[in-house]
Amino acid sequence: MPGTNNKVASPFMVILAFAIVYIVWGSTYFFIMKAMDGFPPFLLGAVRFILAGIILLGWSMFRGEEIFVLKNIKHAAISGVLLLFIGTGAVIWVEQYLPSAVVAIMVSSSPVWFVLLDKRNWAQNLRSKATIAGLIIGFAGVILLFSEKIFSAFSTAGHHAELGSMALLIIGSISWAGGSLYSKYKSNKGSATVNSAWQMLGAGFAFIPCIFLHGEQQHFQWQNVPASAWLSVLYLVFLGSIAGFSAYVWLLKVRPATQVSTHAYVNPLVAVLLGVFFANESISLIQVLGLVIILASVLMINLARYREDKAKMYDEQCVVYDVEVS
Repeated sequence: MPGTNNKVASPFMVILAFAIVYIVWGSTYFFIMKAMDGFPPFLLGAVRFILAGIILLGWSMFRGEEIFVLKNIKHAAISGVLLLFIGTGAVIWVEQYLPSAVVAIMVSSSPVWFVLLDKRNWAQNLRSKATIAGLIIGFAGVILLFSEKIFSAFSTAGHHAELGSMALLIIGSISWAGGSLYSKYKSNKGSATVNSAWQMLGAGFAFIPCIFLHGEQQHFQWQNVPASAWLSVLYLVFLGSIAGFSAYVWLLKVRPATQVSTHAYVNPLVAVLLGVFFANESISLIQVLGLVIILASVLMINLARYREDKAKMYDEQCVVYDVEVS
């Protein structure tokens, strides 16, 4: 998707990009879990993002895009580490201890961090009652979704790993929001495809030292990786990374960050359904209620943005009309 701004972005492309980010990324939690049947966490991160970055960079070179711009590479690598190494890396690590649906639910706190960290748009975001209400309602839905897991972790002995995992996911969510905003404001020069490639490569190479520090290479055997794990890696590379992440980076260029962040509220729905149907994970009535509340909050936030954009377009048309008349 070519880089652009919200004045020239095709509505169809925006809808398509949101659909990819909403649905495909919701499924990646399930496929990360499946991939870890054969890959240790840090090696999985390195393989996924280095392979995706090389493919995307090769595609950019084939299209004749300018790829070796040092300043752009630097900004992309920084945002890639924040987004994919810390943000997604936390997800990969934590899926050793928590079900994929619970991980997706915990990551849903990121829209709140978007509002708190997006200093440039504090006036706009904090002035929009519908946006703030949508974020609060969405977060309330998230609390409903994982409240049972938290109560269980606090009330049962031997759940320190789960509590630590939840804390790590919060750190990952903060890093994801910060990396997204950095990408929007700093790493926004040049092609979105090229930026995505360097972000993935920056994150992929950041995983490599962790492989050796954690000793993953000592017991890993490539020939022992099951076919299902390889297929899951391919899904993560082509759909989760190349399609999903590229769509996300492009959306950050053309839509408000708070609106793009609503993917974190929709992804749990997909993750929970996949976990229930394919991984024998259970879902309670209170979690269903939480999902309904989350979807209502996303609708509220997007409707608020739609009305704001429509009002802005109307004002601009009135200005043009006044100029032509005068």
